Amino acid sequence: MKYLLLVRHNEEAFNKIPEDQRKEMLAESIQLCYQLNGKGQYIHASPLRPEATGTIVQIRDSKAIITDGPFMETKEQLAGYFLVDTQNQEEAIEIAKQIPGARIGTVEVRPVVEISGLPNE
Repeated sequence: MKYLLLVRHNEEAFNKIPEDQRKEMLAESIQLCYQLNGKGQYIHASPLRPEATGTIVQIRDSKAIITDGPFMETKEQLAGYFLVDTQNQEEAIEIAKQIPGARIGTVEVRPVVEISGLPNE
């Protein structure tokens, strides 16, 4: 079963962490990806650019509403993700515990609805 592990943290607080510590967290995340790949659980993972670089698209009354960032209305912003394939939610939670971002923010574990007929399926 596939799970999306959504990593959230406070961007402002993250940017105050010394650069060498942030690089260490990235290296740890990359190492975790290799470990997961060795177990056949890795699908994809990536950090996201800051929230201010994003754009929100909404359609209301057949009209597009485009809003550029920043959107910081919450304490934590979406910072990255891991897409994994595990036997169950407990395995996905065990992986989430190993993500460095869990130490400074939160990791939400969400099951993915798998549908047929998509490209590369």
